[in-house]
Amino acid sequence: MPVEIPKDKWPGSIRTVTLGATAADGGTRGLTVTVGGQTALPYMHFEAQSPNPPVVAIEIKSERPEDWSSILTEAWGEALDDPARWAARAQDAGAQVLVLALSANDTPESAVKAVKAVLGASGLPLIVLGPGQPEKDNDLLVPVAEATKGERLALGLCEDKNYRTLVAAAMANGHLVIARAPMDVNLSKQLNILITDMGLPADRILMDPTTGALGYGIEYGYSVMERLRLAALQGDSMTQLPMIVTVGFETWKAKEAKVGEGVPEAWGDWRERGLHWESLTAAALLEAGADIIVLRHPESVRRIKIAIDELMVTA
Repeated sequence: MPVEIPKDKWPGSIRTVTLGATAADGGTRGLTVTVGGQTALPYMHFEAQSPNPPVVAIEIKSERPEDWSSILTEAWGEALDDPARWAARAQDAGAQVLVLALSANDTPESAVKAVKAVLGASGLPLIVLGPGQPEKDNDLLVPVAEATKGERLALGLCEDKNYRTLVAAAMANGHLVIARAPMDVNLSKQLNILITDMGLPADRILMDPTTGALGYGIEYGYSVMERLRLAALQGDSMTQLPMIVTVGFETWKAKEAKVGEGVPEAWGDWRERGLHWESLTAAALLEAGADIIVLRHPESVRRIKIAIDELMVTA
């Protein structure tokens, strides 16, 4: 006797968002990347096909990071001193999108120079993040937006204190924004409302719901992402945005990944532990509905791309 598998049919869907612009669209990218479009919970292929698989981004810096684990600095070597060279290496390592994180030491001129160097070294779509200080973010990202008009960059992070300036810069120059709220469904939704009320179309917004690393709040971050995706599929238009998560940033500041000395012997090999910490955090958030996973180590990129391929198998 055949068994019929129960299926849910959801009234809502996730919007599609496209990063990057090719020459035909007024940019210089060799390709574009589209995320979103789901009409079912993650990887429920028997209910509905996922039109766009998640993508893996690699984070690079505008200057050599002094606080990164030696596991990371050994992986990238001298490329850490040159964002253009780093971008090319990241593309070779399998990145589908690049994330350039600007430094608090950057000036508007050096920020623009770094962004243009990365654009020249790689044909991948680009996300540009400020150093995380609202005034400094505005000082750096506005000239970057103006200098790269038409490239369809994603600018971040838009938070409740600084979204107006960044959204205005994105609207004027044809870019996207990343809306970040601190692990709360209602706060994420409210920020999306504020941004769209300024006139930026919802298909130019990526949502960063914030997360923690394995053992450092990931279970709460997972729950928030799950509830955001459920609300979206149930028809809440202000939660129907693709999600980006900064796994590398969260993972490599955790003691288990960052520290190799003065820890229990039972923790095992430091290098493998760090890679597992990043890979397992990323794999869990894929299951929660992440559309863009931002990683730091090239081996983690390799592992997560394999995981995505396996998750996207429909038969």
